[in-house]
Amino acid sequence: MSSATPSQSSERCLESLKVANLSLILDRYMDTYNTFPKEKFYMNEDLYLYQGFWYRSGGLVLHGFISIGTVMAAQETFQANPYDIYLATLPKSGTTWLKALAFAIVNRTKYKTNSLSTHPLLISNPHDCLPFIEHEVLRTRPTYADLSDAHLFATHIPYPSLPKSIIDSGCRVVIYICRNPKGVLISWFHFINKLIEKSYGSLIIEEVFERFCKGMTPCGPYWDHVKSYYKASLEHPTRIMFLTYENMINDSENNVKRLAEFLGYPFTEEEKANGVLQEIVKLCSFENLSEVNKNGKTCGGVPKNAFFRQGKVGDWSNYLTDEMSNVIDQITLEKFNGFDITF
Repeated sequence: MSSATPSQSSERCLESLKVANLSLILDRYMDTYNTFPKEKFYMNEDLYLYQGFWYRSGGLVLHGFISIGTVMAAQETFQANPYDIYLATLPKSGTTWLKALAFAIVNRTKYKTNSLSTHPLLISNPHDCLPFIEHEVLRTRPTYADLSDAHLFATHIPYPSLPKSIIDSGCRVVIYICRNPKGVLISWFHFINKLIEKSYGSLIIEEVFERFCKGMTPCGPYWDHVKSYYKASLEHPTRIMFLTYENMINDSENNVKRLAEFLGYPFTEEEKANGVLQEIVKLCSFENLSEVNKNGKTCGGVPKNAFFRQGKVGDWSNYLTDEMSNVIDQITLEKFNGFDITF
């Protein structure tokens, strides 16, 4: 399984993710997406509605290089390998944790003889250990160009909008993790306020809540994004695994075991006896990852510590009024009617 070493991650930061490439991509697709419905986002940026989902117009602030231009470019150019593994999430749903877990599981043999201090997850951010497919269009040499091995990729693109090559490849596995919409909302609220330019001032929860309920968040609406992968998991249960953040938190060891089996890297009896599973859970814990990522920025230019706040379930109750909570509950009840999606 191909993945980035710390030195390779640094090289990609400096050489492969080209801001100039982003400008070319945005220019290339601008005439097309400027015809799409749009709404104002934050910091005078626009959100564009494309194939039923909202995407940002830019790409350098708030969430790295992911924007409508890079999504459209990925659809056109990304080349999937049938042995690739894809991790899919809506932003602020557990992406960083899922990346860390998948990376640690599939690479545990590669790094098991090294001292702990050399493990990539102890010196690098999970986002720099495996790439987003939306970033591949920015590289001078895309990761997928190396056909000698399978790759781990992540994406925020909803299932119906995935590059055709991924769907047609019959890729071995897609892992999707979703999170209680209230948790996503509050995590997004704090993430924006941590990264927003000070000249624009802080956003208030009421403003973020209103936009969220209207579905106007990057890669949203939340409910449609979740349903797209849930339906796909029912149609392709052997290839697509549907997880919830809350269940992963509440029973980490059993879920990591299930995840390893689905990925095709099950823990052996010897590994179980030697505590390898527990070591991976600890390595990828919020406490460890947040300590490692106190300083610096990711390849996408986002402060590493912005991805770590609490890692707890239910913190939304400290920010949402009962009325707000009831509104989201009602929307969720209506949108998920007939689906066995619980938190």
